[in-house]
Amino acid sequence: MTPRRVVVTGLGAITPLAHDAPGTWQAMLDGQSGLGWFTQFDPDDFGLEARAAGEVKDFDAAAVLGPKAARRTDRVAQFAFVAAREALADAGLLADGGDDGSGALDTRQVPATRAGTYIGTGLGGILTFVAEEAKLRDKGARRVSAFLLPMVLADAVPGSVAIELGLRGPNMAHLSACASGANAIGEAREAIVRGVADVMLAGGAEAALTPTVIAGFQNMGALSKWQGDPRLASRPFDLERDGFVAGEGAGVLVLEERGHAMARGARIYAELAGYGTTADAVHVTAPAEDGEGILEAMRVALDEAEATPGDLDYINAHGTSTQLNDVVETRAVHRLLGGRAHDVPLSSCKSMIGHLLGAGGAVEAVVTSRVVETGEIPPTINLHTPDPECDLDYVPHVARRPSGGVQLAMSNSLGFGGHNVALVFRAA
Repeated sequence: MTPRRVVVTGLGAITPLAHDAPGTWQAMLDGQSGLGWFTQFDPDDFGLEARAAGEVKDFDAAAVLGPKAARRTDRVAQFAFVAAREALADAGLLADGGDDGSGALDTRQVPATRAGTYIGTGLGGILTFVAEEAKLRDKGARRVSAFLLPMVLADAVPGSVAIELGLRGPNMAHLSACASGANAIGEAREAIVRGVADVMLAGGAEAALTPTVIAGFQNMGALSKWQGDPRLASRPFDLERDGFVAGEGAGVLVLEERGHAMARGARIYAELAGYGTTADAVHVTAPAEDGEGILEAMRVALDEAEATPGDLDYINAHGTSTQLNDVVETRAVHRLLGGRAHDVPLSSCKSMIGHLLGAGGAVEAVVTSRVVETGEIPPTINLHTPDPECDLDYVPHVARRPSGGVQLAMSNSLGFGGHNVALVFRAA
């Protein structure tokens, strides 16, 4: 039998740059920063040195979901729904729901049982957990919400999306720390290849900007303590980088079996041609210093795409702005590409939006899909002082359009626990 091929037909995002995918994409091409100071709490109240954050600004959940639903869903699920609904509409698979502007899966185009939802998250509904624990401590058990568990559990993120949009196919949350969204996308591809679904909403969401989480990241030495202009705090591959900037948001792709997409005349952004996932099995937080884990994931993804390292035109780097990660990823790319290492551009979205944790790889997959479609590469901003150990072409400051376009691109994601993911996108 001919293997089932998987294409991207819809994109959705909510990020520190914009509440939708087109706005996020354009802001990245323009090299804008979505970073600012924490506004959800005051770091001084908790003795925190980390001050810069990638917050989603001016988000009104009640306006999106209605007041009742907004009270019963955590911010992470709200982000997931915004991105998922946008992606489904972008794919032309959202039926008109009536005067309120809502809608669900258009079952005239795909049966509900053939459409599923895989959305990853690193920390799930932790904002709700923190708030309800404070109620328990201050006001007693009877004041804890009866909706606590449905709001906190990680699987409530794809579950709530499926309920709102009427998706009855495979449904689960993937948890692999900062690789969660990328793993969800890769596994959704595998579900379509296996034949258990024709359409999958896949991606990641995160809303975990709590003082406790920030303190934990800060105390392990992972966060930037930059005190200047917050837009300059995330500096991937720069010699003066001092840690990542925590962010929030969501990214969702509509993945579709290629024949199904073509039969209904869908717009195709790119083909998701390969997926590789591995484990370092070295350390719970630090990546393997030789880059062997992410190197193997990249090799597996290229093999699955029936491509070679020589075919790559662009890499969307994990690029966190931490001392160790940026060097390790650079080493892995050198080993993968050999003599071509300096000829293949790679850039980091995190320079503009910070690290969206479990949503990071998903938003970066949205961006990589647009890179392949348009041939335009967003830059790595804030790269002013070259690090001798990070010596590749990181597309500093200004977006680029290679003369031959981008026919094959890869997006890398790494996560605590030694998780590594590579996704390969090919021009449609």
